[in-house]
Amino acid sequence: MRGTGDLFEKGRSSGEAGAGRADDGGAVVVAESAWVLVLFWVGCGALVGWLVVLLAGWLVTLPWAPLDKPAELVSSVPEPWRTVGAVGVGAVLGLGLGLLAVHESLAVRVSRRRVVLTVRDASQEFGRDEVALVVRDGKQLVLLGPDGMEIARERCDLSWQRVSDAFGGQGYRWSDEDPHREEFRRWVPGMPGLPEGADALLRARAAAREKDGNSEDVRELRRELLRLRVVVRDEKQRQYWRMPRGS
Repeated sequence: MRGTGDLFEKGRSSGEAGAGRADDGGAVVVAESAWVLVLFWVGCGALVGWLVVLLAGWLVTLPWAPLDKPAELVSSVPEPWRTVGAVGVGAVLGLGLGLLAVHESLAVRVSRRRVVLTVRDASQEFGRDEVALVVRDGKQLVLLGPDGMEIARERCDLSWQRVSDAFGGQGYRWSDEDPHREEFRRWVPGMPGLPEGADALLRARAAAREKDGNSEDVRELRRELLRLRVVVRDEKQRQYWRMPRGS
């Protein structure tokens, strides 16, 4: 997991969460604030720890209750150490979740010459001539090429207004709906119309999604499908695919 310094070096804003800021060369960066995310999860963890103490104290007063043994164990610790310990453990767990949230969040850097998308430790860079349209597809940020081919699709929890303003301010075309949405077909194993090898990749991707819907295997298999000019999108537990016209 990368450190806080690495996050800011990759363009993470140190201001308000989801804020856009001017960067060198006139670029705009839209990213979650690392310290805001971490503090939010630390606060949530501390609150959960405090609620656990209250719940344990209430459970031991009941003649019968689930988890009565753990509740008795928590209640046996004298105050103030009971509350301090529970809040501290919750805060530490929240810190871990906060660092994970920062690690998984998307950062977008937009200039008139290029677009850089950063997730985890990896960045994707696209020249201006490669990006014909930027699309919001539900919770996904999608970049489309001049031929309608999808060149990037990433989950985006940033402010959509800030994201659209960043792209629009740099002269990129923006759409709140995927113009190719109706072209997607639901994938079922062995269906016709796919190029050779695509069905096997979709099978492997479906299995990988059952284990972890956002794993590196899932992302890598998407890239392999794009090499076959097969665009894939997910909806709940289903995969949908399309091929740009002329493929």
